Amino acid sequence: MIAQEEKKDIRQLNREQIKDYFVSIGEKPFRAKQVYEWLWKKSAKDFDQMTNISLETRDKLKADFIINHIAVDQMQRSDDGTIKNAVKLFDGAVVESVLIPTDTRITACISSQVGCSLDCNFCATARLKRMRNLNADEIYDQVVAIKEQGERFMNRPLTNIVFMGMGEPLLNYSNVIAAIDKITLPEGLGMSPKRITLSTVGIPKMIKKMADDEVKFNLAVSLHSAIDETRSKLMPINEKNDLEDLKDSLRYWYHKTKKKVTYEYVVWRGINDTEKEADALVKFCKVIPSKVNLIEYNPIDDGEFQQASEEALNIYINKLNAADIVVNVRRSRGKDIDAACGQLANKN
Repeated sequence: MIAQEEKKDIRQLNREQIKDYFVSIGEKPFRAKQVYEWLWKKSAKDFDQMTNISLETRDKLKADFIINHIAVDQMQRSDDGTIKNAVKLFDGAVVESVLIPTDTRITACISSQVGCSLDCNFCATARLKRMRNLNADEIYDQVVAIKEQGERFMNRPLTNIVFMGMGEPLLNYSNVIAAIDKITLPEGLGMSPKRITLSTVGIPKMIKKMADDEVKFNLAVSLHSAIDETRSKLMPINEKNDLEDLKDSLRYWYHKTKKKVTYEYVVWRGINDTEKEADALVKFCKVIPSKVNLIEYNPIDDGEFQQASEEALNIYINKLNAADIVVNVRRSRGKDIDAACGQLANKN
């Protein structure tokens, strides 16, 4: 028997490899289809759930493989219904995911990395060092956990997924794409890719790669300023991937996919709350068809960044409306449990 710590997670195998395994132990190849369905369509957490497979075969699977399923180590519920999960991974590392309910939706906010390496000055997650990328199954498991919570606590299905949790998804591209495949394909959870949004700080070469790969999900870019000097102070990545490079990649994205982009934008007091900044955003939005989410800022304790006044916010809203650019104001959810945008930092 293989030692527990040496067993391979069966979810690291594709369907062909699972079929090869069954053939090697003298089993029928169709068992691979059954196991694959248990793993990715029915989200089995252990082999004993696979009830259409004989006990003998299940014992063989248990002897040779493991399922390194995540565990929701701690769940916090906000006064507004938001749920934040501290998710423990197989190696003891922890990430956070969030269930965000509205009258019409239940959205899963999913993490893609343990920590983050991008050093955005306004984000609590950026203050954690990046420890590792999440595997595709660990990303998938977060979605399943929130799907189950929505059904259990609210009697409603999961409707949307946003990759806006801990980490930069485009720096874990292969695993994020593999997870999205498991979430969207008919032999997986079968969710529409149109209900999935990947949020990035804007890495031009990876945005172009997504376009070349003909992905079907939506793209959101954390912009926060359309002036290089301001954006570089907020987001150091802009120093090497400036706004001209970002524009070029977004033109390529739209040329290949014909999908508009959403810009996520926080207005801070004394940083980007001027007419000059608002005018620059309007100009940037005309590069390709786009819309803007103006996001309420969520403090991360040090007081360096403060939410701008309603007057400053209205300057943005009025200028975007005048330019026929769709703008939505997103009020934060889950602030009382540090579950809002930019607050995920494993405080617990």
